[in-house]
Amino acid sequence: MADTILDSITKQYHTLTKSGKKLADYVFSHTAETQYLSISSLAENCKVSEATITRFCRGLGLSGYNAFKLALAQSDRTTDLGDSGNSTEPISSDDSIRTIAEKVHSANILSLNETLELLDFQAIETAISILSRSRHIYCFGQGGSMIMAMEAWARFSTASPDFIHISDSHMQASATALAEPEDAILFFSYSGSTKDMCDTLSIASQKGIPVILITHFPKSAGTEYATVVLQCGYNESPLQSGSVAAKVGQLFLIDCLFYGYCSLKPELRSAARSATAQAIAGKLL
Repeated sequence: MADTILDSITKQYHTLTKSGKKLADYVFSHTAETQYLSISSLAENCKVSEATITRFCRGLGLSGYNAFKLALAQSDRTTDLGDSGNSTEPISSDDSIRTIAEKVHSANILSLNETLELLDFQAIETAISILSRSRHIYCFGQGGSMIMAMEAWARFSTASPDFIHISDSHMQASATALAEPEDAILFFSYSGSTKDMCDTLSIASQKGIPVILITHFPKSAGTEYATVVLQCGYNESPLQSGSVAAKVGQLFLIDCLFYGYCSLKPELRSAARSATAQAIAGKLL
């Protein structure tokens, strides 16, 4: 049997620094929980620096922290369909279609409930205020989060022409470089820790452009550049990347923002929604 990442840590334990051993001890004691933590949260829990964690991961022959979380998830108990055994409703090939449906339903409900519990109403009111006074609102994201950014743009485009979706990360950076403080960015990133996101949001920060960040991790790298952080629920393991349940929480936040946005100018937004509905109606059979 091939060595797991836990085996590799054990073999190297005696060569680790004092901080490295603190990190290793935490991982051994909290193997299941660690795979759901951001690098910032793990650093805080272990009382070590993020740089220590990065060196620790590379010392194990991994490219970085995300690769470490994936290896950790793979070393833990998984179902034959690749779900983490520690996820809320792991699904296996032995499950009937009814059982699968019930587990998926439970995961989605959990995501909605957790997002509601995490919702900072003052933060969402601030976000709505930013959206309502901005000239243009750029909806950004990468990978699966790009799809959520498109969902936001599609939703808001029924009530306003001010929302713009750009999928390519290079074009996102270019658009941000030409944006002004009168504009805003609505950024989706479940992890809150991707290089492309930080590159774009760094430009926004330098230009004083308000940023609304929707993420699961309130202490992730992207929050450094955010004006407002809205936290979505559901613990997604590295083996569940792109899970629908994680997206359900973000869709819930999109709708909260949408109705809050429309409520500030109800007559204008109602007329716009009526006009876009009539435009689409002619395309339906």
